[in-house]
Parts: sequence; structure tokens; C-alpha cells
Amino acid sequence: MFRAILLQVVATVIAVVVAGSLSGLNGMISAMLGGLVCVLPNLLFALRLLRVAKRPGSSYPANFLAGEFIKLVLIIGLLVVVVRSYADLHWPSLLIGLVLATQALFFAFWKKN
Repeated sequence: MFRAILLQVVATVIAVVVAGSLSGLNGMISAMLGGLVCVLPNLLFALRLLRVAKRPGSSYPANFLAGEFIKLVLIIGLLVVVVRSYADLHWPSLLIGLVLATQALFFAFWKKN
């Protein structure tokens, strides 16, 4: 799970570099915020699953579904906060950072250890 988060961070860095070269500082910040909107809830979700897995007698599937729901609510909430608080938001860069960080999860399971 943490390998997937590392891939999301790498994808976010790539998005930041590309957006910075194409759109300047505002694009770079927007791409970083878009990636962090996805990375932070996934990191919290992974830490929650790690903690639940070590706890005896807990229902892992129920905790997984609850954690997934909380993660989605956090992503939507963070997007709302970013849109309302960052006045110089560059939408294409934000979306590129968000999409690349989201799609990086698919590459985590492509290659086995």
C-alpha cells in the first residue's frame, strides 16, 4: 500500500515539474495541491489499515469500507478547501496533478514484488 503512495508522490512531482514549466509558479502550486488532495487521504487510509490489521478481533472488511468512504469525503473536502482558498488556482494544472496522482495507483499493482 505504501508503494502505491510513493508512486502517487512521484506522479505528483512529475505533474509539478511539467505544470511549472508550462504555466509558471501558479501552475506548479496548483499541480502540487491537486496531487496532495489525493496523496494525503490515501496516506491516512493506509495508516488506518495498518493499525486495524494489527488489532485482534476487528472486522477488516468493515474498516476497509469505512476508511474508503472517509477517504473519498476527505478528497472532496480538500478539493473544496483548495478551490475556495487559493485565488490564483490554475485549473488545468490542478486537474493534471489530481489525475496523475489518482492514476498512479493502477501502476502500483502492475508489477509484483
